[in-house]
Amino acid sequence: MDQLTGKDPRFIGPYRLIARLGAGGMGLVYLGRSEQGRTVAVKVVQAEYAGHPEFRRRFAREVAAARLVGGSWTAAVLDADPEADVPWVATQYIPGPDLQTVVAKDFGPLPEDSVRILANRLALALQAVHGAGLIHRDLKPSNVLVTVDGPRVIDFGIARAMDGLLGDSLHTHTGMLIGSPGFMSPEQVRGLELTSASDVFCLGAVLVYASTGRLLFGAGETGLNAHLFRIAEEEADLTGVPEPFAELVGACLHKTPGERPTLQQVVEQTTTDRAAEWLPSPVLAQLGRHAAELLDYVPAPTQAPVAQPAPAVASYPAPAYPPAAPAGAGAPGAAGPSVTPPPGFGPPAVPAPGPYPGPPPGPQPGLWAASPLPAPAVQDSPPAHRGRWLGLVAVVLAQLLVGLQAGTFNIALPSIQMSLHLSSADRSTLVNSYTLAFVALVVLGGHTADLIGRKATMVGGLAVFAAASVLGGSAPDSTLLMLARGLQGASGALVTVAAFALVAANFTDPKERRTAFGLYASVAGGGSLLGMFVGGWIAQTLSWRVAFFADVPLALVALVGALALLHDAPRAAAARFDVIGVLLGTCGMVAVTFGLIRAGSNGWSDLRTLILLVVGTPVFLAFLWWQSRSEPASPAGVATNRNRLGSAIGMVLTGAGVFAMLTALTLVGQMVLGRSPAGVGQDFLPMALALLLGATLISARLAGRVPARILVAAGLVTTALGLALLTDVSLSGNYATEVLPGLVIAGLGAGVALMPLFAAATSGLAPSRTGAASATVSAALQLGAGAGSVLFLTGLPRSSATPLGLSEFRLALLHTYTTTLWSAAALALLAALTAGLLLTSRPEDRALSR
Repeated sequence: MDQLTGKDPRFIGPYRLIARLGAGGMGLVYLGRSEQGRTVAVKVVQAEYAGHPEFRRRFAREVAAARLVGGSWTAAVLDADPEADVPWVATQYIPGPDLQTVVAKDFGPLPEDSVRILANRLALALQAVHGAGLIHRDLKPSNVLVTVDGPRVIDFGIARAMDGLLGDSLHTHTGMLIGSPGFMSPEQVRGLELTSASDVFCLGAVLVYASTGRLLFGAGETGLNAHLFRIAEEEADLTGVPEPFAELVGACLHKTPGERPTLQQVVEQTTTDRAAEWLPSPVLAQLGRHAAELLDYVPAPTQAPVAQPAPAVASYPAPAYPPAAPAGAGAPGAAGPSVTPPPGFGPPAVPAPGPYPGPPPGPQPGLWAASPLPAPAVQDSPPAHRGRWLGLVAVVLAQLLVGLQAGTFNIALPSIQMSLHLSSADRSTLVNSYTLAFVALVVLGGHTADLIGRKATMVGGLAVFAAASVLGGSAPDSTLLMLARGLQGASGALVTVAAFALVAANFTDPKERRTAFGLYASVAGGGSLLGMFVGGWIAQTLSWRVAFFADVPLALVALVGALALLHDAPRAAAARFDVIGVLLGTCGMVAVTFGLIRAGSNGWSDLRTLILLVVGTPVFLAFLWWQSRSEPASPAGVATNRNRLGSAIGMVLTGAGVFAMLTALTLVGQMVLGRSPAGVGQDFLPMALALLLGATLISARLAGRVPARILVAAGLVTTALGLALLTDVSLSGNYATEVLPGLVIAGLGAGVALMPLFAAATSGLAPSRTGAASATVSAALQLGAGAGSVLFLTGLPRSSATPLGLSEFRLALLHTYTTTLWSAAALALLAALTAGLLLTSRPEDRALSR
């Protein structure tokens, strides 16, 4: 490793840079450390690629997919920001040299037993890469790091971001190939579509090198064109490959991809029971010395960059290629370059790595004139905002305000209806104005948060919320009250999406992330329950108008806190407004939600209900299709990323089950058990406290040791148990024995499940895309809430020629309640099954447990 220069940044993202590890075709690689002391390798992409829109889009997708790669023999992708001014990706630092260094410099060809274990471990690593939907494309000795317990594969998937760009593409602009000529497959040379079999060929080439110290097809002894021709047309020379492996390696190097063995076959043929060390003693001793050097490494004192006259094009020194190196300028422990030449071909025409994030430290005429991006600044403090915990207080208060208001209004609605003499139609319109305004702003709000900033979105939402509360509290009639409710719904959507996005963007350290998401989940899930308690007390002892006015000081406190305490992570660079995505998402959400509302009041046979659902569903599906092509308004890969898909489905099903229970129990509490609004509100307070306990003291602490899928599934099964217990309510029901146990168990389970569900929604996303992820979560919960309410309301007895008496109505209501609760329990179990099948135990779990 080399000392940092005056031109190097001191921080990339949340990581303090310590040294340079290497340079290559895609940029520079640094050794970095997090605030908690974890050592990482940070690769910063060249400005040439950063300015290419197609590269940015592909890089974001490939990084997101690379974060899904698990397995014990890969270097995990820990963090990334594909939308920073200059994109970067941080991977697990492996304290060991690469295979090229071990073979070419330190030891020579490996013995037979070592090669067998190497083949086995590399095949397992490639299986993990392929399991995440990636093809490595650049497996070579410099991308295989050697450690005491086995090899580690790095740089999987990233090279694909440069592949296939047309027009003024990276290929034609730089003249570079994707891959390393000494370790390319025939189909790669021919420019054909690659499959996982291409990596099998590269594996064979790496095994030849490890066994013999010789490059396949004589790389470096002929010109590039001749060498590529030999890869495509000639048979490999396996001289020197140990006899037990010659047949297997030869099969891996078959010209026809379909004739090569699968990775599982390679694993089976190389599995060994050998318990001894996998490397010779001299190599192990060298690895120990390397690790000791890392521990003793002391960075040079940092100095600010000195402005000096610059050439027309700013550049860094080109990486050196040792004469005996088969490929690359990758450095031990780092993610090696994606494009490197074998000896004899000369260094590639690599554009100089460009500027790095941050504003220029001062006037520097001409120094960075060649780059469209700002020059690097030497940062004296990490980008992670030091006051983020105080900011979290403001976020939690803002989210709590939205939940309190929703719960307060629901429990105070009978008082409002009596005070303003509302008809049933006016009452329904009053309720629906909030819901429809909320869903109409969800997609736009999330997209706006990514465009103008999460802090600005929250501040604007809180200001409108305060004004709407004043209007609602002073409304003389239903018209102005409906307007106030609509404004509260719209502003509530902005506050909700901004709150979640701020938590996800500002808390990237796994331990802090668990705590922050635990607090947020308890407020997002239990805020409305607490609001029913507070609202019931206010409506009964004071007035529903006081409930509206009480929101104003809370909103102002949250607004001041947001202005003073919140720090906004970087937004998307050169982001555009996705008009089509916002229109499709908003229209689809509003139509489906309005259709569910009408189904609850008019039944499923109502013609307008059917029209809304028939029209809204295809529009929403069109939105998902559009986002697969152009992603600004929703998180990338929401339909293909297992974590985000599992989170969205889990939110819908969980929301449907819980809200069905809340709707049913609220009405049954008043109509069957004869409880007052304040009494019904008190009923839900233990559930809110149990949810807080489950999210913070249980789920947030277990997330570092228990996989997310198990946490979510266990929590939802517990929720289903609580919902099942709530079915045992009679006309003369006793709250303490028939209601309280089920509520506590259901709340505890929901809290355990919600924390990892919220975390999974941002799996693999850069901070600049958290607004879109928040919109997805909010939309999923709102759809679930609507479906849950319909589940109960459509089962209520309808008007008939023979009106029901009070006793008959109460019996029918209780029957509908019981059926609804069993259905809600079934939805919770279905959500648990979905989480178990979709949520992976790899990317987000690693992120939460590090």
